[in-house]
Amino acid sequence: MTDLFIQIRILDIIDIFLVALLFYWFFRILKGTSAISIFLGIVAIFLIWQVVKALHMELLSTILGAFVSVGFIALIIIFQPEIRRFLFTIGTQAQEGKLTHKLRFLRVNNHADLDIESIVKSCQNMSEIKQGALILLTRNNNLDDIVSTGVIVNADISNSLIENIFFKNSPLHDGAMVVRNNRITAARCILPVTSKTNIPGHYGLRHRAAIGVTEVNDCIALVVSEETGNISIVADGIIKTVKPLELKEMIEKELNM
Repeated sequence: MTDLFIQIRILDIIDIFLVALLFYWFFRILKGTSAISIFLGIVAIFLIWQVVKALHMELLSTILGAFVSVGFIALIIIFQPEIRRFLFTIGTQAQEGKLTHKLRFLRVNNHADLDIESIVKSCQNMSEIKQGALILLTRNNNLDDIVSTGVIVNADISNSLIENIFFKNSPLHDGAMVVRNNRITAARCILPVTSKTNIPGHYGLRHRAAIGVTEVNDCIALVVSEETGNISIVADGIIKTVKPLELKEMIEKELNM
């Protein structure tokens, strides 16, 4: 009679819990993107395949099994941005954990002695005249791939220079500025735009680019809206509109200064 009952071990319960946690994590990352529908469809096909296998429907099981096996390569291609974001999230959390705390040489301190006053002043001035701007401040990596898409500036930070770069008739105003090691490293950099579909319509291309770059890179973005003059700060793909007087405090908080 004991053979008629399913034998459930503690490890089986742990296995189910970990799988559920993994699926929930993927859902959180993909939520709000066009990939969520594909993800749910794949989960549905996988569950149907398991039911078909349990019912010993050999032909259908073989077809679905082949689809799942071959589809693994397709998944890597389709979900490349989401997989990168997933691995970036894991890496960032690991970097902030105890291991990296002990191995401090793995961290890159790109915001030591950052001239926040000049950056804040320039954002406030551009906000008053509704001059659009997009500034990236590095955290724990150098954004070399982003810098390579723009024009190298390599200049000391000053609010006058920042405002001149983003002046609408300046050849460098279109794109993002990268600030690292307390210097303006590059301007007119090209950024990836987020694939999220639940972003409010009043956010323009600058805001979407700021969300996109912070989803897959360890940096924060400052955006000055050309339409409203509002200042936004973006970190880890989350955008917040801040008052000009709050900007310095928010930057220091995001950079852990």
